Amino acid sequence: MLKGLVLKSTGSWYEVRLESGNVVKARVVGKLRLDDTKTTNPIAVGDIVFIKDDEEDFSIIQVEKRKNYVVRQSPRKKHNVHLLASNVDQALLIVTIVEPKVKMGFIDRFLLMTEPYDIPVIIVFNKHDLYRDDDLRLLQYFTTVYTNIGYTVITTSIVDGTNIETLRSLLTGKTTLIAGQSGVGKSSLVNQVAPGMELRTTELSDYSGKGQHTTTFAEMHPLPFGGYIIDTPGIKTLAFNNLEVTDVAHNFREFFIISSECRFSNCLHRNEPNCAVKEAVENGEVSPDRYKNYLLIIDEIENQNYWEVHGDI
Repeated sequence: MLKGLVLKSTGSWYEVRLESGNVVKARVVGKLRLDDTKTTNPIAVGDIVFIKDDEEDFSIIQVEKRKNYVVRQSPRKKHNVHLLASNVDQALLIVTIVEPKVKMGFIDRFLLMTEPYDIPVIIVFNKHDLYRDDDLRLLQYFTTVYTNIGYTVITTSIVDGTNIETLRSLLTGKTTLIAGQSGVGKSSLVNQVAPGMELRTTELSDYSGKGQHTTTFAEMHPLPFGGYIIDTPGIKTLAFNNLEVTDVAHNFREFFIISSECRFSNCLHRNEPNCAVKEAVENGEVSPDRYKNYLLIIDEIENQNYWEVHGDI
């Protein structure tokens, strides 16, 4: 058997770099039973796999145990998940205050993808050169909220070079999943941090203010200064019907810490008496916006489950 690292997934074929350094195209033969997770794809970029070589027809027959992985709800099968990447050291979420405007709910939903697997997240506010006074005040608010609960927040700009060196040092020697909504300048930023990468870039759509997708499949790229990035398609929306409500409560990290003081061990922080999380929101110790986003997500999950059971009545 040959051993290798999955660099790219195209849905049916996988590009795998073997221990020899050669890159081959391989496919999955039969069904791979990996764990109890209901996934729409058995293999992710970042997987270590074992390959059978039959006269230059490479078949993936086994996947090494993952240290972690990142999944999102499958757009086609709402209670299944799609593997985005595996064996990552950290995630880089690239957003911007302007062009396109960031919504705090999007940040919180992305963090809900990584938090269950203890994957550190660096939140990057890109296009800093475009920010005006109101934008800078909003940036300060976001920075305070997320640094207070343990996330790293930096600003960047490829126009004036803001924190390009800092970002380069954060990526060095690490395998980093890079994600963001379309149009935030993800590929341009990576190309600035790692000259020679030449990831495809595009401009914002003039009529919508939304970016056009440039990445179709997740792909791993070696960095010239050490480490890897895993580039992912631009994310439009994130839903969590694959989760239970308690999963959400446990993975808003500051809620989970404070919840030990709630009256009920299964408190969902809505209408329960003596809820420490609600008290913390009222006292200003927890972001009211984070709390609103939490309520929206659990309402979505409960409403989806209700209609699946009862139908449209």
